[in-house]
Amino acid sequence: MLDRPTSDLSSPTPVPGEDQALLDAYSRAVIDVVERVGPAVVRLDVKAGGGPPRGGTGSGVVVAPDGLVLTNSHVVGAANEVKVSTVEGRSLSARVVGDDPDTDLALVRVDAAVTLPAAVLGNSKLLKRGQMVIAIGNPLGFESTVTTGVVSALGRSLRSRSGRLIDDVIQTDAALNPGNSGGPLVSSRGEVVGINTAVIMGAQGICFAVASNTATFVLGELVRHGRVRRAYIGIAAQQFTLSRRRRHAAALAQESAVMIASVEPGSPADRAGLVAGDIILSLDGVSVTGAHDLIRLLAGEKIGRSVAMELLRNGSRHMLSLIPDERRRG
Repeated sequence: MLDRPTSDLSSPTPVPGEDQALLDAYSRAVIDVVERVGPAVVRLDVKAGGGPPRGGTGSGVVVAPDGLVLTNSHVVGAANEVKVSTVEGRSLSARVVGDDPDTDLALVRVDAAVTLPAAVLGNSKLLKRGQMVIAIGNPLGFESTVTTGVVSALGRSLRSRSGRLIDDVIQTDAALNPGNSGGPLVSSRGEVVGINTAVIMGAQGICFAVASNTATFVLGELVRHGRVRRAYIGIAAQQFTLSRRRRHAAALAQESAVMIASVEPGSPADRAGLVAGDIILSLDGVSVTGAHDLIRLLAGEKIGRSVAMELLRNGSRHMLSLIPDERRRG
């Protein structure tokens, strides 16, 4: 009979008190981060020359109150005209200070004298797999879009559409919506731990962000020089956790290093005798605990001079030297 309900839709099963408390705490953490960092996330519209908008829009994050915006290289490229739209509805002209396709990062500066809400770059080296992260974008220019997820993997290498290998990449399942490239990946502490850079089409929920430690290095280089002059050794690598047994056998104190996944033929690494499976422990006496360390240590002053490298191969420690080339652009 239709007048006899089979279920009471007006009285859903209540959520247990302890579960509700957890949900409330999670929601409060996300809301707090969005309220703190959201105002620093902007929309970027790019024009090439004086022509029409080139290839759509992207997002960026203000990292200095005077209008310094960090975004993706593929969003702004070498364009000489950029419009920055804030959450408050302000539209500001800006210019590209410099871009670094090797990390898919770029720096934009607002032309006018402004004071804007700015976000803080955190230490991505402290990230752990399973840690909650929040991806924020500004594809419409009016308000931030928000997705949440966890860190799935650290220290990955990602081949961009142009064929460049981007190192020190964070993998996360926080969805990256169209127009959100260049926006920040934020920790529950409200610190930017990555710059959202790409999503693998066809692999739903797998998104990537360039680690904030890499972004900090690139930011400094672009501010000082307008470009990043970087040494190149020709490897694809990822962070590798050293087991207690392996550390004990090799008398190592560090808990992580970088494992080589592949070596480019004819590269400095190939000429020096490096092979896939080698674990890089240090460069010129400085410990390498992740891809971010390797990127930071392979700075411009290493180009053309002999560099000492310590590695672990088949359980034994080895020393070798190699001479980095300058990384070519394009």
